Amino acid sequence: MENLRSLWILMKREFRRLASRWLYWFIMLLAPAFCFFFFADLLKQGLPTNLPVAVVDEDHTAMSRQLARSLDAFAQTQVVMKTADFSEARRAMQRGEVYGIFHIPEDFRCEVSTGKEPIISFYTNDTYILPGSLVYKDMRLQSALANGAVQQTLLLAKGEGGPLIQAKLMPITVDTNPLNNPWLSYAVYLANILLPAFVFMFAMFTATYSIGEEIKEGTSGEWLRAGRGSIVLSLLGKLLPQTSIFLLIGLLYLSVLYGYLHFPLNSGFFPMFLAMLLLVLAAQGFAVFVTGIARQNRIALSFCGLWGVLSFSICGFTYPVRSMPELIQIASNLFPMRHYFLLYVDQALNGIGMIYSWQPYIALFLFTLLPLLTLPKLKLDLLEQRYLP
Repeated sequence: MENLRSLWILMKREFRRLASRWLYWFIMLLAPAFCFFFFADLLKQGLPTNLPVAVVDEDHTAMSRQLARSLDAFAQTQVVMKTADFSEARRAMQRGEVYGIFHIPEDFRCEVSTGKEPIISFYTNDTYILPGSLVYKDMRLQSALANGAVQQTLLLAKGEGGPLIQAKLMPITVDTNPLNNPWLSYAVYLANILLPAFVFMFAMFTATYSIGEEIKEGTSGEWLRAGRGSIVLSLLGKLLPQTSIFLLIGLLYLSVLYGYLHFPLNSGFFPMFLAMLLLVLAAQGFAVFVTGIARQNRIALSFCGLWGVLSFSICGFTYPVRSMPELIQIASNLFPMRHYFLLYVDQALNGIGMIYSWQPYIALFLFTLLPLLTLPKLKLDLLEQRYLP
């Protein structure tokens, strides 16, 4: 009973500290809100649209103009330059004004009519990977459609028609069904990982900074006394208010992603809620562990920042972990975001039973136990107020 009373006193003390400093307001409320609105606006269309391209038309015929209009009709491509000078289009690409060049050669219509094989060339600026790849896809599709139109013209000139043309132009029909993200939306691809990753990073920063500030201000002894000399009770009183706030932010993210935006959620809300709760606890556990090792608060904050940034690359949502070097594959298990990503794939996308995802759940839980390795040293630092700027 006394422990519960002390815990309540510690929690009220922490809430007062959190409310009294603008930095906590920023990192716990303003920064998550900014990230949410920024990415919601950035990804609201799902895919980039109207990417600028140039058309170099050296043929100047009705057929070449029709090709340019067809390319401009694609949602992701917008023809912003039409010229007969390839050098002019190349300079525009070098200046970053266009992401691709669609080149229609001279005598294109004449060669089509005489049964020759005209060559349509296209160039993309892969310095910008995403727009370059999207523009490449549209220009390649337009080239394939142009090739089909040429073959159709030749077959009609030979007197062939009806089902025979269809069989020769497209002997095999491909039926494409992308799983879990049939819209090929980058919002589904990015938002489901980026937003929880920001919650993870902000939770680490807040936990590390709040403990370091106790030592810096010389209030660590008072903090421990309020916890009846128990480092475990003192940490619970400090971290539980932060946990509740970040869990509410995580719930807001999940509610908007799966409730308002209707992103794929094939296993129900509870598995992802549990994953978010464990992610917040894992972030705090990792932060306390690092704080207990590092004697300098800025070193602990820097290490948490490094770990958070590396999580974006190593968790596997941009590049498959199985294609990484074996040592990196093993090291990926040391990042909580990797296990959250696996839970997202299993539960939200694939909708498999929770029992089959027990390993990532257990892994996140183990991160919450990391402070047990450094609690004696952390308590000693708090008692002696060992703060190094």
